[in-house]
Amino acid sequence: MAETEKKVAEQTAANPQVKWNVEHLKSSYVNFANANSTREEVVMNFGLNNSWDRSQPEMEIELAHRIVLSPFAAKRLAELLNKLMGEYESRYGELK
Repeated sequence: MAETEKKVAEQTAANPQVKWNVEHLKSSYVNFANANSTREEVVMNFGLNNSWDRSQPEMEIELAHRIVLSPFAAKRLAELLNKLMGEYESRYGELK
């Protein structure tokens, strides 16, 4: 095997191509998120706050999705979101 072919094979093995299967993908709009954790997992809840009147003594959040991650996956997600928001703010301006 030529040296160039060997390097390409090593890079491919280290960085396999990802094929996105979107056959069962569903999109949802959420305007509420919270999270908590235990030693073994991070739990994120996403939902919709339909209460636009902030003067109400109580608001109801319709939870639609719960995502449970390992702490390692949650750390990767946090890094991804930090990078994404940095790129967003460099294009559109800082969010307050």
